Amino acid sequence: MSTATTTSTRALVALDIDGTLVDGEQRITTGTVEALDLVRAAGHEIVPASGRSLAGLLPIVTRLGLTHGWAVCSNGAVTVRLDRAAPSGYDVVEARTFDPAPVIRRALDLAPAVHIAIEEVGWGWRTSGVFEPGELNGQQKTVLLTDLMAEPATRVVLTAPGIRRYTDALRACGVTVAAQGPDWLDVTAAGVNKAVALDTVRAHLGIPADRTVAVGDGVNDLDMLAWAARSVAMGQAPAIVRSAAGETTDSIDQAGVLPVLASLIPAVDHTLSRLAAQIATAERIAPGPVVLRVWHGSGPDLARCEAWTLQDGHWVRHAPIPSGVGVTMRAIETAALDAGMPFPRGEEGRRRAWWRSVTADGPAGFELPLSGL
Repeated sequence: MSTATTTSTRALVALDIDGTLVDGEQRITTGTVEALDLVRAAGHEIVPASGRSLAGLLPIVTRLGLTHGWAVCSNGAVTVRLDRAAPSGYDVVEARTFDPAPVIRRALDLAPAVHIAIEEVGWGWRTSGVFEPGELNGQQKTVLLTDLMAEPATRVVLTAPGIRRYTDALRACGVTVAAQGPDWLDVTAAGVNKAVALDTVRAHLGIPADRTVAVGDGVNDLDMLAWAARSVAMGQAPAIVRSAAGETTDSIDQAGVLPVLASLIPAVDHTLSRLAAQIATAERIAPGPVVLRVWHGSGPDLARCEAWTLQDGHWVRHAPIPSGVGVTMRAIETAALDAGMPFPRGEEGRRRAWWRSVTADGPAGFELPLSGL
């Protein structure tokens, strides 16, 4: 996939979290959130794809501003729709489960001192004993071994010194086993990985297979990198991951994801505000004329701001304008003018912007035509 075509057509952009968007200290590189917002304003679908559990993913995607859209968790075992309007901030679309009892029994035979954790989606973990702080995302509850094996699971964590050497023996139980280090194994259902979950999302979104991009740094990203039409390994990734990818960017410490994100959008005037830059990006990428549609929440500030475009005689949603949330309609007008996007105004003597009512797609809203529509 060439950079030129990537910027002009909607793509699915799958991004690993740890080692790609956040470093080992859970820091997000300066400029990452702004870059993600611009990629979204261009109409691309950002899909976080992480080995983290849902409980561990949610705080990070909130910091990244990715509170709407799809996400893949637990190495592909759990797929969710992120939605701030939902009671928990998400809806589980698919949870791929398996019977954990056979692999737990085999692990106990091979490593009797093994520590076991069973993922509880959105909450935390049921465990055979206390894990150290930071080892597991979310809360923990210690339960009996029989309780760990009693119900279907999305993911099982097994930790013991040198347990990686038993990977093949545990796979013989009919499960997927991913080593996260010499002493840590993640176990999911047979055939589960990030690529399988992402391809289901891709099909749902109606994005062609050749419009896929993936960036990652871990062995658990190998399937995802093989799946993507354009695959990028982070600079600090192991050799096996870098050799599997079509490209290698800089390391996480050098903000390697930023040039990849920049390649997905047209050049941006860095003197513009974030809001103006997003409006300009949406207008440049949209395949037809553009209007900005906004909806209010309970107060004067906007709860939604989106670019819509005219295609085949119908107005369709093109992209969100992330920085348009929480501002006023007047701020939208100012940003559009700063971006060089004129809009219709009222008659002489009343030179206010000409906002039109929108009655479809939720509560009453308004739209502002750009480029003199």
